[in-house]
Amino acid sequence: MAKSPKETEDELERMLNGWRTLTPDKSFGGMTLAQFQSATAPSLDARQRIKDLENQLAEARADRQAADDVTEQKTQQVLNGVLADPTEGPDSPLVAAFGYTRKSERKTGLTRKGSKQNKQ
Repeated sequence: MAKSPKETEDELERMLNGWRTLTPDKSFGGMTLAQFQSATAPSLDARQRIKDLENQLAEARADRQAADDVTEQKTQQVLNGVLADPTEGPDSPLVAAFGYTRKSERKTGLTRKGSKQNKQ
């Protein structure tokens, strides 16, 4: 079974720490510690790049939310302006073009209950 990226990272960090701490001057598998670090650097670099990109993504999402908050305020302000405008108002085609239901197209909410005779 293949190791997860996290398991690979943990194993690499343990090996590097152990080698650095206990036998930094010994060679294993035909490699010095420096050679092993050089060979495994792309793995660690890719992980760091992923972390940086995740941080950038989180920051971009926070920026988007802040911008959307302003956008929501401004769209509500414009809609309120259209609704209050004497030449447009709540029945204006502009209200429908904005994606809202015009006042004249709203349902009344009136319902008629059937008689008990029809429920046999």
